[in-house]
Amino acid sequence: MTASNLTDTPAIAPVRQTERIQILDILRGFALFGILLVNMALFSRPFQSILFPMAADAPWYDRAAEWLIHFLGEGKFYSLFSLLFGLGMVLLMERVESRGGRFVSLYIRRLLALLLIGIVHAILIWPGDILIVYALLGFPLLLFRKARPRTLLIWAVILIVIPLLLTAAITGLMELARTMPEAGEQIDLGLAQAKASYLADIARANQVYLQGNYLEVTAQRAYDYGSMALTSFFFMGFNVLAMFLIGAYFAKRHIFNDLAAHRPLFRRLLVVGLVIGLATNALYASLIIGVQRIDLSPTMLLATVSQSIGAPLLSLAYASIICLLALRPAWLRILQVLAPLGQMALTNYLLQSIISTLIFNGYGLGFFGRMGSAAGILLTVVIFLALIPFSHWWMKRFRYGPVEWLWRSMTYLKAQPMRRSS
Repeated sequence: MTASNLTDTPAIAPVRQTERIQILDILRGFALFGILLVNMALFSRPFQSILFPMAADAPWYDRAAEWLIHFLGEGKFYSLFSLLFGLGMVLLMERVESRGGRFVSLYIRRLLALLLIGIVHAILIWPGDILIVYALLGFPLLLFRKARPRTLLIWAVILIVIPLLLTAAITGLMELARTMPEAGEQIDLGLAQAKASYLADIARANQVYLQGNYLEVTAQRAYDYGSMALTSFFFMGFNVLAMFLIGAYFAKRHIFNDLAAHRPLFRRLLVVGLVIGLATNALYASLIIGVQRIDLSPTMLLATVSQSIGAPLLSLAYASIICLLALRPAWLRILQVLAPLGQMALTNYLLQSIISTLIFNGYGLGFFGRMGSAAGILLTVVIFLALIPFSHWWMKRFRYGPVEWLWRSMTYLKAQPMRRSS
């Protein structure tokens, strides 16, 4: 069977508007705001700066804003997006296989297309890209496509625990080594050298992003991605894959297909997520704002454990709040405002990067390093509010966002119809 024959088969055509589950688009739209909120700090200052404590002389309102972002934002929204990504794989698989299509080859093309988009984003737009992580981890996700719901949850817990055990072991070994004079001196020397290297990177990034032309900034982006984003892949990857599996669990249980029937589940997730999630994330925010992340100290270990447990739970609480509110007609009408943003979430994710880098980088308005955390929250709100009418305008006229159209066309090896029929 040729590729053209396959792409003409209804079994592997993109999802139709009538087949969409609206609450998923609402959740994606909501997650977009949180992603922008957390990323704003990385748009406005060097990536390497997150490794060091916030400046002691920072204004109180910036310290409060930074704490709030750590508390309610960091780690929670990419976890929610990851859940929706894993859920989407199962929904696509069920739809394709129910119509006699070949899912694995289709999904591999989908992942390769996403990987290409992520590479373009990371190098040409912004090095904080997460699409590459999603695309690469989509391959091990395929191994779980036939797993039972209970198996998915067990493996999700295992994946969350693995990096915690490794971090605890490394921290313990370093603390033991510090009790030995010569080993302790070597550790301190290594940390001092690493700190000096990162501070030099920060100085260079500040200069290039603020004063460099587009080609110079692009070279700096490639360097930052190689030195920072790739090294964080190990620790972030376990959490992302764990949330993929939780999303697959939700899909196999068809939880989002009937919100009313799963109201008790959402209530339980809300209570557990808020009680444990708020406590652990408050601890994380209070610790991380004053520690040096390159030093695997007991304080850093406690912060890591707090976020690794608290971020997924709070993201589930966020999703539960929205689902419970969506069961009320008045609230549903309000939440539906977010649906068009979620329908073109990939486009909006890239637009957030384009708009923000044009604001901060030297080839744009040149605000790099000149905006505090409090002002960053205000800018986040302004950009997000601007994306709402744009998304509504676009989705009234077109079937997909422009990047979604490209992604689907590459996946199905055929240009998809773009305009909506009158």
